[in-house]
Amino acid sequence: MDSVNKQRINIAIADRTYPLQIDPADEERIRKAAKKINETIAQYQERKYSTKDIQDYLAMVALQYASKLLASNGDKSSDNQLSEEIGDVDKMLTDLLLQARQEGSI
Repeated sequence: MDSVNKQRINIAIADRTYPLQIDPADEERIRKAAKKINETIAQYQERKYSTKDIQDYLAMVALQYASKLLASNGDKSSDNQLSEEIGDVDKMLTDLLLQARQEGSI
């Protein structure tokens, strides 16, 4: 889809804001995915893991969702929903990593 049909939104993940250009039909799903990522990060932080590096928390979130996707291989009805969530998380984590690399923070 060309950029004419896209809208700009800001998504906050791990206390950082990311401007995105998205298809308007994807906005709700992307916002829900970002919310779920932030909630999962908060859960890891509440568990007081030895790390305080947000990169580690983001890696744990990615691992958790990838693990859920693999575990649901036998359940095709939830597979599509989980695949969408994993895709959203993967894209957001990729964007986060690219931005962090560009800023020189990793």
